[in-house]
Amino acid sequence: MFEIGKDIFKHGFVNASGNRQGHRRMRVVYYVFVAAFVLFVGRTLQLGIEGTDRARRAGADGAWLVQRADIVDRNGDILAKNIMSGHIILRPQYVKDRDAVAQLIHQTLPYEYTLAQALELVNSSRKYKSIKDYASDAERQAVEEADLAGLDVESRQRRRYPKRRLFSHIIGFVGRDGDGLEGVERIYDDYLRENTDPLQLSLDARIQSVFYEQLSMAMQKYQAKSAMGMLMNSRTGEMIAMVSLPDYDPENRDLDPVSNRMFMPLRGVFEMGSIFKIFNTAMAMENGIDKEYYVVEPFPIKDKFGRVAATVSDLRSFKPPRPNLTVEEIMMYSCNVGSAQIALDLPDGTQQEFFHRLHFDEPLKLEFGTTEHPLLPAKWGPVERATLSYGHGMSVTPMHLLLAVNAVTNGGIYIYPTVLKRGVGAIHGERILSDEISARLREVMFHVAEETSGKQARVAGIQIGGKTATAEKYENGRINHRKNLTAFVGIFPVSAPQYTILVILDEPMGTKESFGLRTAAWNAVPTTGKILDSILPLLFE
Repeated sequence: MFEIGKDIFKHGFVNASGNRQGHRRMRVVYYVFVAAFVLFVGRTLQLGIEGTDRARRAGADGAWLVQRADIVDRNGDILAKNIMSGHIILRPQYVKDRDAVAQLIHQTLPYEYTLAQALELVNSSRKYKSIKDYASDAERQAVEEADLAGLDVESRQRRRYPKRRLFSHIIGFVGRDGDGLEGVERIYDDYLRENTDPLQLSLDARIQSVFYEQLSMAMQKYQAKSAMGMLMNSRTGEMIAMVSLPDYDPENRDLDPVSNRMFMPLRGVFEMGSIFKIFNTAMAMENGIDKEYYVVEPFPIKDKFGRVAATVSDLRSFKPPRPNLTVEEIMMYSCNVGSAQIALDLPDGTQQEFFHRLHFDEPLKLEFGTTEHPLLPAKWGPVERATLSYGHGMSVTPMHLLLAVNAVTNGGIYIYPTVLKRGVGAIHGERILSDEISARLREVMFHVAEETSGKQARVAGIQIGGKTATAEKYENGRINHRKNLTAFVGIFPVSAPQYTILVILDEPMGTKESFGLRTAAWNAVPTTGKILDSILPLLFE
């Protein structure tokens, strides 16, 4: 095209007689043509740039509308969501019609500003003033439609937690800048800021609410200092429920003490009492101990010099009366005297090695947080070995305990937990115990739940295995017999566990109903039974 133009420009127009005509005229036409072409190309580029800019701004607007992804439970129920709102702001230096702006402020917000107050603001020397934070839709619409210089709506997003206290420790909260500060909001902050698809958790809001309700009632009924409850899928490691009381409101954090934000299942460290007899029995089975122990008299613990260093005197009466108990019966009847004898029959170093397999000697670095470090014995002498057999002399977090019990009862596989929803599949973890011994332990736990201290946790239609614990607390180096921690751990269905449950009450008091007794059988166990009665239809629907 340009070559033709050049040719005309160079040679001009030749008529039929062969004369050159219109040379100057053709030169003008050529220049006009080129100019038009340049304008065409320029406009095309401009439209392309504007289109790109629109796309960029549209993308930015879309990102603004969903600045932080939702958090939902395993069924899609919303646990955290950004709500679009806006502040009405005034910039007095940009106001042109001061009377109109003042009148609009008063008409839109009559309960916040009189006309005189609005005029005072409009005529002030302030550079910026927030007239109304998180204004309603109607209030924002009135300002936007009026379109008066100096009065604007500044778009904002607000993070809302519709379940409020129910998931406060797990979900956490965000700061003023929208960045996660606690819980899932902090741990998965990058995902939540960079994605629009919801973050789906493994937790079930329906089951969480049952735990919350029953633990709250138990805490009040037994005047407990705190209460905890967890439910875990035995095979996938999915946490289905995690409740820690006392709690806080993530949308009104100033209403509760900062100490309420402590998530006790990970941060609390306790002596867990007789639940440790599950591990003591597992060690006895692994080492082939198969005999009966004399349990009707206090058992003296001797040091390496043959001197009596301590005496285990927790005796029980068994029906029918028996002077000797097997390894399984010692766990079933929660006999401290028998447990101590088993521990001292174990080869040296057995406890340390087994507890290492259960990760009792280290903090757990989980995907949703790191636990406190367990408190281990300073030495492993005869007294320490004996008392560890029934859960004294070592303190662990409730999460340590839950994962350890799950591992020795699910077939012997230690599984790390997750708060993210997983698909059903093969167990992935480390083997710490044989499947045969795991099955034997489940059988003993079934008898505990059916015949002894765990009877009140039974629910019709499903076989449950369990173990109770009542651990007295130490204060100033001495046992305080008036303060204890009670717990119940359960597995179900016992033949092929799908779930492991742990319920803990810290310093519960006796009631008339319990005849003043504060042991687990009178508080933690019936609380667990009420929880199970409500959640089983939901778990197996």
